[in-house]
Amino acid sequence: MKHSFLCASMLVASSMATAAQNDLPPRIVVVISVDQFSADLFSEYRALFTAGLKRLQSGAVFPSGYQSHADTETCPGHSTLLTGSHPARTGIIANEWYDQTLSRGDKKVYCAEDPSIAGSSSTNYTVSAKYLKAQTLGDRMKIVNSQSRVVSVAGKDRAAIMMGGHLIDEAWFWGGKAYVTLGGVTKAPPSLIEKVNAAVTAGIAKPESPGLPAACRVRSMSVAVADKEVGVLREHKAGDAAGFRTSLAFDRATTDIAIGLLRELRLGEGAAPDLLAIGLSATDYVGHIFGTEGAEMCAQVLSVDENVGRILAALDATHQPYVVVLTADHGGHDLPERNQHRAIADAMRVDRGLMPSSVSSQLAATFNLKEPVLVGVAPFGDIYLGSEVPAELRVRVLEAARARYMAHPQVAAVFTATELHRMPLPSGPPDEWSLAERFRASFDPERSGDLLVALKPHVTPIADAKVYVATHGSPWNYDRRVPILFYRPGIRAFEQPLPIDTVDILPTLAALIGLPIPSGEIDGHCIDLDAGPGTTCMP
Repeated sequence: MKHSFLCASMLVASSMATAAQNDLPPRIVVVISVDQFSADLFSEYRALFTAGLKRLQSGAVFPSGYQSHADTETCPGHSTLLTGSHPARTGIIANEWYDQTLSRGDKKVYCAEDPSIAGSSSTNYTVSAKYLKAQTLGDRMKIVNSQSRVVSVAGKDRAAIMMGGHLIDEAWFWGGKAYVTLGGVTKAPPSLIEKVNAAVTAGIAKPESPGLPAACRVRSMSVAVADKEVGVLREHKAGDAAGFRTSLAFDRATTDIAIGLLRELRLGEGAAPDLLAIGLSATDYVGHIFGTEGAEMCAQVLSVDENVGRILAALDATHQPYVVVLTADHGGHDLPERNQHRAIADAMRVDRGLMPSSVSSQLAATFNLKEPVLVGVAPFGDIYLGSEVPAELRVRVLEAARARYMAHPQVAAVFTATELHRMPLPSGPPDEWSLAERFRASFDPERSGDLLVALKPHVTPIADAKVYVATHGSPWNYDRRVPILFYRPGIRAFEQPLPIDTVDILPTLAALIGLPIPSGEIDGHCIDLDAGPGTTCMP
């Protein structure tokens, strides 16, 4: 009897302590981005979650959020999460684009490079936030109080940079063989980094055997594509550092670093709130290399659930008030070969004739011009007139290029930079935006192409599937729709099926920590989460 009374007293005391903690503004703000975690994947697997993703569903759940812009790639998507702005304002229009004014031979730029550094190229670069035009939440926190700390950990450098921003205190990301930090950092790395990297090196040399969860067996079915088969979970090859990115160990290592820094830096215990941004990148590599609907993706998504659970447990152990938001930088689309088996009749691979180099050759012959007449990274998105096209021919060449694209049966629409520049920035529910409005939200007049090309739905812009079999990047909803989940202990659970935008995350988090954000500087709007006493959004 005495034991029962003591247990009951302890439970009451614990409950009162939790309630008191929840009355306080968050001391730790955590943002988790699961790369290529589409709303479709969340819907497909949410009944199977048993750990972190299950717990997050006891918070504020928006199962159909939007990365509302057209160019749904990693860098633009991450640039929206903590800036409150669309790529038209952040300047991050794609993972890569062309800048023909650069003095270097390589005119293609990478979104997270600093092109002013001698010897930099789009493939050999110094990681930097130089191209990001907007302030992140972490930047704004540190400007208000320099004692706030901003920590960003991700599987991709561009994810860490675009979420962390210009004033990151600790940035760690996968560098190809180990986790690395920003160039020019001279201080000693946290002690845990060496341990994680040693474990990763050992794991690459001798990969673990990936057991297939029982819930995934029904999804194990081989599909032939190019010269290989996907859909059935296979062991990773020893010594394959590139293959490590599709292993369950990849996100686990990123999570180990995030949790280690949370503990070692004692986040939440300082004089100002701290920010921890975490980019779990393996889902994207799995989606690209194996597709979104096989056993590989099933095992990966359930592993994300486990890692998120570990992060939440580590946050609980700090005994500090915290808030977590989980979302994605974009969605994804399965490989056409499997989609055809699922009776998606218009699923196909892109015609090689739509590659910028191919269209460029046709125009060069028509106008008797030197190549390149057109340049572009891919057969969709930003297409640029070559800088050597004579001024007196540029309008005619542009019209001819647009006509060639529009005549192709795989092309849905083509917009000119002039058309998009004249349009106002879109507003209102993102699910109601026109195709042109989606492209306007991706358009930066200083960086975008002369033409912006949209392929039709279910056209996969990968002609050669020897490495990547599936991708994203389109303006269609399978690439735009992502889950957005807010959670803090004590939050009143609710689910809202109406769409919100990833640009709404920043103002919502800022309101929770009492950080004023001038509405004219961002595109997003605060969401009232009704998390504890009073309302979330400041008047």
